[in-house]
Amino acid sequence: MTDPNCIFCKIVSGAIPSRKVYEDENCYAFMDIAPFEKGHTLVVPKHHARFLTDLTEATLTQLIMTTQKVAAYILKTMPCDGFNILQNNGECALQTIPHVHFHIIPRWNNKGLQWHSTKAYDSEEEMVEIHKRIIINE
Repeated sequence: MTDPNCIFCKIVSGAIPSRKVYEDENCYAFMDIAPFEKGHTLVVPKHHARFLTDLTEATLTQLIMTTQKVAAYILKTMPCDGFNILQNNGECALQTIPHVHFHIIPRWNNKGLQWHSTKAYDSEEEMVEIHKRIIINE
């Protein structure tokens, strides 16, 4: 099931372009257009659901396993010292797109934490270079 008004459903379907990092039969991962840090990636289920609690156990399992896989790849290829996994439910919890998603935010020991969107990339070329680095090609 998809929601024709959902931005993430449109991204998954290809109606809105994205910088895809990974895709399987159930999940889609792509670079965030308003990143907290370079390499900030979102992982979404292809099935539309607003809240984490709306997912079936099977979908949730696949989503978290995909999030783990993408995070491990980002940790290795950025490289970064660690990462945050962020997941919000509802406007009161700062969920801006009403479609379940996990943020994978690379972190470095020598930088402070940014909990808001920043101009993470110095140029379009830098974003393209990082995108090429973190794409999972299987």
